[in-house]
Amino acid sequence: MALTEIDRSLLKRCLAEEPGAWKDFVDRFIGLFIHVINHSAHSRSVRVSSDDVDDLCAEVFVALLADNYAALKRFRGESSLATYLTVISRRIVVREMARRKMAEALGHVSAHHSSIEQARATPNWDVKRVDDREQIQRMLEGLPEREATIVRQFHIEGRSYREISSDLGVPENSIGPTLSRARDRLKENARS
Repeated sequence: MALTEIDRSLLKRCLAEEPGAWKDFVDRFIGLFIHVINHSAHSRSVRVSSDDVDDLCAEVFVALLADNYAALKRFRGESSLATYLTVISRRIVVREMARRKMAEALGHVSAHHSSIEQARATPNWDVKRVDDREQIQRMLEGLPEREATIVRQFHIEGRSYREISSDLGVPENSIGPTLSRARDRLKENARS
């Protein structure tokens, strides 16, 4: 299938960083990435939760944004954009699932838990909700205001990634990494 004019225009707008282009890109392809995640998990007999799907989608979007859209710039238009993105997202998802499985095998995760959700306890994937207000307050210390607001809305108000994204006008795929960084900072502070 050839590159459609809609996708060509969308890609051009994203690379030019036109206002609203990235949101349009996310809206257009998030369903594709969710399908790739679910299909990859199913073919590997891995159960994924909705949080796992969100996190894996975030990984795909972060990879697409990396190095000033380097992956999108490499697209040569020899196939449909959806086909190209399917290949990229599948590689990212499979690599991440393998990394998580390895973390589980190395004992970074409880032996009796085998789902991908439990593998999130390894660094950079620990974004489970925190109920301890003291812990949340320590997490908020020293964070830039935007990141602190994301942490508050997720951990205190119980909002979803989508709700936070809509409320703050930030990409939904940036919420998970922001929460992970805050948790990592909390762990570093606890060690010192």
